[in-house]
Amino acid sequence: MKIAVGLSGGVDSTMTAYLLKKQGHEVVGVTMSLWDGTIPIKDHGQSGCFGPGEARELKETAEIAKRLGIDYEVIPLAEQYKKNVLDYFRSEYKAGRTPNPCVKCNQKMKFGFLIDCAHKLLDFDMFATGHYARVSENGKRLEKALDNTKDQTYFLSRLKPEQLSRVMFPLGNLTKKEVKALASEVGFNDLATKPESQDFIECEDYSVLFDKGDIQPGDIVDTNGKVLGHHNGIIYYTIGQRKGLGIGGLKEPLFVVKIDAHKNQVVLGTKDELFSKALKAHDVNRLLLGENENEGRALAKIRHGKNLAPATFKIEDDNLYVTFDEPQMSVTPGQIVALYKDDAVLASAIIDEGI
Repeated sequence: MKIAVGLSGGVDSTMTAYLLKKQGHEVVGVTMSLWDGTIPIKDHGQSGCFGPGEARELKETAEIAKRLGIDYEVIPLAEQYKKNVLDYFRSEYKAGRTPNPCVKCNQKMKFGFLIDCAHKLLDFDMFATGHYARVSENGKRLEKALDNTKDQTYFLSRLKPEQLSRVMFPLGNLTKKEVKALASEVGFNDLATKPESQDFIECEDYSVLFDKGDIQPGDIVDTNGKVLGHHNGIIYYTIGQRKGLGIGGLKEPLFVVKIDAHKNQVVLGTKDELFSKALKAHDVNRLLLGENENEGRALAKIRHGKNLAPATFKIEDDNLYVTFDEPQMSVTPGQIVALYKDDAVLASAIIDEGI
């Protein structure tokens, strides 16, 4: 087959291209160009998905393609990224929710616009990436990677079956250790030892993405409405946060338990108040879950790295209700809940609230 590989300049995508070429496929590398200089981010040499260092990283990726002996194309998608990822990111924070830009980027950009726009320039049969996941049954079955510590199915759980039906994840049956060993063995030791970055933007302060009017000071209150202090903008807070609250003299540690965008308030509570027995979510994406399967048992993941929690689920009017066997900490509006059965993703939805 002719396969387009999403190259990032890292060891995972490079070894993906190497393995596919070794298997006899015709391979071409493609990379998204997202930076257009319209947002004031200074180049401090920091690595990230979005920022002024992109030109440097594209040059490095082109060199990797040359070392692999494959053709390479850069696909300009800055406008699509601003509308589908940055606008989403801003609107979620302004609404008091915590966005997941990596999930949105996968859904809209890497497995959407990148493939579609690459097809206008190139003829290829499948699209491959260096994600640690497995896919089968024409995209209906998205399975966890063999290396559970690197599994990325949570970030891919919003993809539709029709998107998954045209992609390959060659690293799904390998461990990260094996991928790095292979890279060293075949002459890419520089990538095997290269520090990895998963930063969203090349900047520690997300406020550069917002207009000044988007960030307004307000009150920090407890769950009874008592004013404990003041904040400089709700965009700086997320559910479960304890550090950086600027509140002193407390009898016990307090955490962010709610962000009220309507009142422009950050609500603090005790650790016990962070736990939810259930959650409500919307926009259900069914993968293995049939159209008429609206209730059952599953393992639920409410954030990347979080252990799977046994739960009961029910779907009503495209709203997903998940009741945990044991209360879960920091259920965060705006994040994704993914339901698993064995090693496969049943469905996912966007969290509205913990209950």
